Amino acid sequence: MKNLNYKKIIKNIISNPKKLRIACSLILILLLIILLFFILLEENKKQKYIEYNGKNLNESQYPGYKELIDTLRGNHPNWSFTLFYTKLDWNEVVENEGHSDNRTSPLNLIPDSSEYPEDWKCEIDKDKRFDNGTWLCVSDKAIKYQMDPRNILNEENIFQFLELKYVEGAQTVDGINEMTTNTFLEGESISNALIEAGKNANVDPYFITSRLIQEQGRNGTVLSRGYEYNGSIVYNPFNINASGNSQSEILQNAAEYAYNQGWDTLEKGLLGGVEFVKRSYINKGQNTLYLQKFDIVNQDESLYSNQYMQNLLASMSEASNMLKIYQFSNTVDTKLNFIIPLYENMPEEISEK
Repeated sequence: MKNLNYKKIIKNIISNPKKLRIACSLILILLLIILLFFILLEENKKQKYIEYNGKNLNESQYPGYKELIDTLRGNHPNWSFTLFYTKLDWNEVVENEGHSDNRTSPLNLIPDSSEYPEDWKCEIDKDKRFDNGTWLCVSDKAIKYQMDPRNILNEENIFQFLELKYVEGAQTVDGINEMTTNTFLEGESISNALIEAGKNANVDPYFITSRLIQEQGRNGTVLSRGYEYNGSIVYNPFNINASGNSQSEILQNAAEYAYNQGWDTLEKGLLGGVEFVKRSYINKGQNTLYLQKFDIVNQDESLYSNQYMQNLLASMSEASNMLKIYQFSNTVDTKLNFIIPLYENMPEEISEK
C-alpha cells in the first residue's frame, strides 16, 4: 500500500512541471548542503598558519602558550609570531616520533652519556647502540620534553621556532665572521659567499653557517676537508645522506652522494647543500629548526619521515648558536618571525625533564 502511495506521489510530481521544478530545487539544495558540509569538514582538517595578534589564541584549547608568547612580544616588539595549527593530536605525535619494534632506525637519538636521565633511554632498545655506535634511542618522556613548544617559548630556546628566511639587515658579514672564527669556514670570502648564498636562496645565512658547524664541528671533518671517493676528492659539508650503522658506511654513503652531485670543491658542496636543504625541507614547509627536526608538516602529504637529523637535541643546539650570533651582531631585535606549532589535546602541565 505504501509503495503504491509513493508511486502516486512521484507520478504526480513528474506530471506537474511546477512541482517537478520545486522537487528538483529541493534535491539540489540538499546536495549542496551535503557537499558544503564535507568541504568544511575537510577544510577543518587542513593545517593553518595565522598571525598572532595577542587575542586570537584559545587558551582553554591550547593551555600555557599565550602568557609565554606575550612575554616574548613584550620584550621584543619587532618580533612577530605565526600560530601553526598542526591539527595533530599531541599523544599521537609523540607515539609516531617514538621508537617501535617495526622501525629499524629510530627517529630520535641521544648521545650515550651519563649527562642525560636514565629514563630518557627508550623502553624497547634501552642499551642498543645506533649510528656510529655512540647513540641511543630515546624514550617518550624525552621526546615530550624536547617537542613541547611551551619548553621552547623562552629567551634561551625560542630560535628553534625562527622562520629561516633572509631578512635584509638582520644577518651580516660581521656576524658570519664571528661565528666562523677558528673554524673550517673562517675567511672573509667564505663569509661573503654564505651571505650571498642565503640571500639568493632566501634562507637565513646564520642558519646555514650554524648548520655547517653543527654537522662538521669547528674543525670540520673529512667530508668538509675533502674525501677521496672513486678517484676524486669530494666535499659534503652538510653531511647529506650521511647515514648508516658504522663510520665507514656513513662516510661512503655521504661521499657517494657528493660524487654523484659533482661536488669536487668546498664551494660547490656549500652551494649545493644550501639548495638541497631549501628544496628538501624549507620548500616543504619545514622552515624552522624545530620543523626540520620533527616532521609535523603535511604539505607533502606525509608526516614524520622527512627529518633532517636523528639527534633529538640538534635543534636546541643550533638555536643556541644562532641566538648568540644575532646577539653579537646586534640584530636580535630586528623584524624576525617565529612559527609556533599548536597541537590538539595538549595537557595542562608542561612536559618535564
